[in-house]
Amino acid sequence: MKAIELIGDVDAEHRLRAQVPEDLPAGPVRLLVLVPEQDQAEGIWMRAIASEWSEELRDRRQDLYTLEDGQPLDGAR
Repeated sequence: MKAIELIGDVDAEHRLRAQVPEDLPAGPVRLLVLVPEQDQAEGIWMRAIASEWSEELRDRRQDLYTLEDGQPLDGAR
């Protein structure tokens, strides 16, 4: 038996969604679900966001602000 690790999502209706490799043939599969601890779930979420937004985050045109822009929130008024 061959194992493939995937990152999936369980929605509010308790359905599992995951993207599988294109070369995986259609048909039944056996699933093993590992539920992360709370602190691990946050790390998985951050990695998933970074993966999805990687192109946008690398785009220098998105760098609209610098640390020198604006004023501190608690600064003098």
